[in-house]
Amino acid sequence: MTKRHASFRPTLILLAFLSLIGLYLYFFTDKDVFWGGFIAMMVFYGLIFYFGNYAANLRQAKNATDVILAGRSIPLWIAVFTMSATWIGGGYINGTAQATKESGLVWVQAPWGYAMSLIIGGLFFAKIMRRYEFKTMLDPLAQRYGKRMAAVLFLPALSGEIFWTSAILTALGTTFGTILGLEAQEAIVLSAVIAIAYTAIGGLWAVALTDIVQMILLFVGLILVIPFALEMTGGLSETWSAYVEKKGAAATLLPSKEALGSYYWNWWDYALLLMFGGIPWQVYFQRVLSSKDENTARNLSIMAGVICLIAAIPAVLIGVIGDVHAWDAVQQAELDKTPALTLPYVMRYMTPSIVATIGLGAIAAAVMSSADSSILSASSMASWNVYRPLVKPNITSENLAKIIKRCVWIIGIAATILALKIESIYALWFLCSDFVYCLLFPQLVTALFDKKANMYGSIAGFIIAFILRFGGGDATLGIPITIPYPMIENGVVLFPFRTLAMLSGLLTIIIVSRLTQKACPPTKLQKEK
Repeated sequence: MTKRHASFRPTLILLAFLSLIGLYLYFFTDKDVFWGGFIAMMVFYGLIFYFGNYAANLRQAKNATDVILAGRSIPLWIAVFTMSATWIGGGYINGTAQATKESGLVWVQAPWGYAMSLIIGGLFFAKIMRRYEFKTMLDPLAQRYGKRMAAVLFLPALSGEIFWTSAILTALGTTFGTILGLEAQEAIVLSAVIAIAYTAIGGLWAVALTDIVQMILLFVGLILVIPFALEMTGGLSETWSAYVEKKGAAATLLPSKEALGSYYWNWWDYALLLMFGGIPWQVYFQRVLSSKDENTARNLSIMAGVICLIAAIPAVLIGVIGDVHAWDAVQQAELDKTPALTLPYVMRYMTPSIVATIGLGAIAAAVMSSADSSILSASSMASWNVYRPLVKPNITSENLAKIIKRCVWIIGIAATILALKIESIYALWFLCSDFVYCLLFPQLVTALFDKKANMYGSIAGFIIAFILRFGGGDATLGIPITIPYPMIENGVVLFPFRTLAMLSGLLTIIIVSRLTQKACPPTKLQKEK
């Protein structure tokens, strides 16, 4: 059987399964399903699932390096596609449109913040990570601080990846619920199962090759939506003028006291969080470490950062359109209640059905391109940095590859359950980088660039950063404020306590490491075997 036929059979099974769902909805429910969109969804999912299986058969993942890093053989053009697609997910597109409408352009920080994180990562982190041939982001931490401390640091890394995946699955659920008339929970579960399946089968090669298809669908879909939606609001010039009049000083990317008021320093806290908290991610370093050489690792990061900035433009325009459009009373009430519906509402009510259908495919593609990457990244760390050193040190590479694929299912299911519980896309999106910024960024910086950093410094820095970060509470997770920080308004700490936690953790690692050199001599970084 050829590789093409081997990929075609499971795709037919998937399409048959989706057809059964359609028949059930038609005959046994009274839901107002947009059937053109449902059929398009079947085609898009079938296409992506086919390419994922084809990649799995084309490049058999026989060992851990194949699954995690695609044999370190991904060329620059594919690496740029997969890096960009990973960042430009459903949370990126839906969240940008939501923030543009809800809070004004000044609070649309995530697109340029994450783009800057890619550029900074490329300039300062990519080459050194690739030079040492690490397999995961946690490898330098394990070498510098010990495997047990690396296992502790895995927890915030895992939390970040799960929150990221949940955010993008939530984005897809709101889009499907609006355009197709399906329940958000149904869309989340269906999309998650498909993404998990081809990720478990093919590893990074399946993720990378499907990312190419998904990025093309994303750009085509979003670009098609804009002209039709702008026509409903009087064109670009009139739409922008109406937005500026409505939002005032908030209709700009630049921070100002006029636009932000008492939230000025809170804005800078989030800005730094996104720029530097977007670096210590396995989903980022997985692409860096899978590249062919150091220069490719650097270049793909910088190029992907530029593409991320460009991709945010259509999402911002959709948010502007959604804010100035004269919605009817029912639609406006829904948008006021759930701003995350901005993008799907613009697609459904302001464009022809066929355009809305293509736009839906774009969002589905964006979600799956990020979900599969994030699930694989968390599974790679769980298997390579926790299971292998602590549970079964002598495991073979082939058996470890099987463990990675099992972890894909476990972590994917955990992220799906969280997506079913939390509705705010933008809150989850920020929360992703929050923990890694405060707890992981100081650890990674010192592990790579401070030759005197040791385990005692790492432990002390983690404890200090943890206390200062969680002492500021978190509304999304229901964590109360326990440290009396200044500038607390309406139960929210506006003082930049996240940056305080990060800097305190960083300085603690440096100082304590130097005070404990005799008790705990530092270890040198070495190339991974």
